[in-house]
Amino acid sequence: MNPIALVLHGGGGPATVAALAAHLAERFEVVAPTHPGWNGTPPVPGDTLPALAARYLAALPERGARDVLVVGSSLGGWIAAEMAVQDAARPAAERVLGRLVLIDAVGVRVEGEPIRDFFSLDARGLAEYAWFDAERGYQDPAALPPERVAAMRGNAAALRAYAGTTMHDPSLLGRLGGVAVPALVVWGAADRIVTPAYGRALAAALPDADFVLIERAGHLPHLEQPAETLAAIDAAAR
Repeated sequence: MNPIALVLHGGGGPATVAALAAHLAERFEVVAPTHPGWNGTPPVPGDTLPALAARYLAALPERGARDVLVVGSSLGGWIAAEMAVQDAARPAAERVLGRLVLIDAVGVRVEGEPIRDFFSLDARGLAEYAWFDAERGYQDPAALPPERVAAMRGNAAALRAYAGTTMHDPSLLGRLGGVAVPALVVWGAADRIVTPAYGRALAAALPDADFVLIERAGHLPHLEQPAETLAAIDAAAR
């Protein structure tokens, strides 16, 4: 049986990590859930991000999982970090995580560099702040089918429900010191949603972490510079 990799998407939905999941499937049994509320899935009333992380964590032993690789992008990185904190609080014999990969994760705050207000950005602004190549990232809402626009609005509503408007937990950075597994923090050098200062802060807060900066990439380096990003993840996952 192959080891398990849990791949957690961000606010853009499962499509943003589909290629990453497919790559990891060459060596892992990949679990890539759709978070509640995304892509038309039913939301969980009153749900919280720590509760969602706890459910994902609780589901892993049901698969007989040990030493799980958890990879999270953006909001998925926040969920992954919360899972790692919760896993470390368990007795050593009950822990299931083996390695953590955070890709341009939200969830913490760096003084002097507030997270960009995602919800105030129009489609052009989002492309400018989230992508190195803004033209590649821009999606003109007027050119999209109505069902796609509706799905994007639903995803944004789900993101707001879990992350709030500030997209961070004031306590998270201080809790990362208890994480018990090695971590890789991957960041797009041109990310202006959460700047590379966030990646460096996360790597500094984790007890055993490497930081890799991906040039010519923004908030989704695995999409803009897949070869370099996947090579870094592959090296960490060995």
